[in-house]
Amino acid sequence: MIIDTSIKSLPVLQALANETRLKIVNQLAIGEMNIGEIAKALAISNAITTRHVQQLEDAGIVKTRRCPGKFGLQKIVALAIDQIGIEFPEKIFPEYRHYHADVKVGHFTDYHAEPTCGLASEEGHIGMADQPRSFLDSQRVNAQLVWTGKGFLEYKIPNLVQTEDHLELLDISFEIASEFPISNNTWPSDITYYINGKKLGSDTVRGNYADVRGRLTPTWWPDTCSQYGELKHIRINQYDTSIDGVPTSDLNINDLALKGTDYFTLRIASEENMEHVGGLTLFGDKWGNHEQSIKVLTYVS
Repeated sequence: MIIDTSIKSLPVLQALANETRLKIVNQLAIGEMNIGEIAKALAISNAITTRHVQQLEDAGIVKTRRCPGKFGLQKIVALAIDQIGIEFPEKIFPEYRHYHADVKVGHFTDYHAEPTCGLASEEGHIGMADQPRSFLDSQRVNAQLVWTGKGFLEYKIPNLVQTEDHLELLDISFEIASEFPISNNTWPSDITYYINGKKLGSDTVRGNYADVRGRLTPTWWPDTCSQYGELKHIRINQYDTSIDGVPTSDLNINDLALKGTDYFTLRIASEENMEHVGGLTLFGDKWGNHEQSIKVLTYVS
């Protein structure tokens, strides 16, 4: 589960801001339990336990089901998620001007795809699943979800920088997950990024998530399949390159030779020589948790 700092995230934050509920979560990490077992482990009443469990369930942190027990139906409680990420608001750079470009995830100009792979739009599948030739389908430009078990997607990004501009920072963000048949919340994938063929570094995406539905994911898409990803930020400044704030390379914005060109290429790759070859899934502005495609901000002074 990934939340932000908006009011709608309060139920999750409030559910965790309690010592007893944290103890319940830690108990359930061992395995599912019924209400009586939780109450006994924490030395509290069943009624109090039920209220705490209800708040955790309302927040989507635990899930419950009823099954026959010794004295009738009993409520079984289990964890619904195994991690929560908090995304803070983007930093603002008021002293700089910036150019903004959005590139749809289906607008790739080069690719290498291997099963499991495919594309989907808001309305349905594009081409045939697990057929790399579907990546040449004319409808691919409408894709809102693109996935491949190994390989890369490459995009041409419009370069809006003017000759009089002084480059300060390139900020690229997009929603990404690994790729696993149906889904797998704990399926890491090492993703490598390139601009104009120059390696920016690698970063591990932790899973292909389907523990909860994506906020934007179309209703026709099954609950059990890829729902959302991690919002990834690549920043190249005057000094180095970082991914999600972690330095990955000494490559700086002047090394990219962006001046005087109409576009630059961005490659996102799951490469065979990495430790975790877990594929990649890219989410468009109508899928996942973030209403954006590949967002490119170029800050200049």
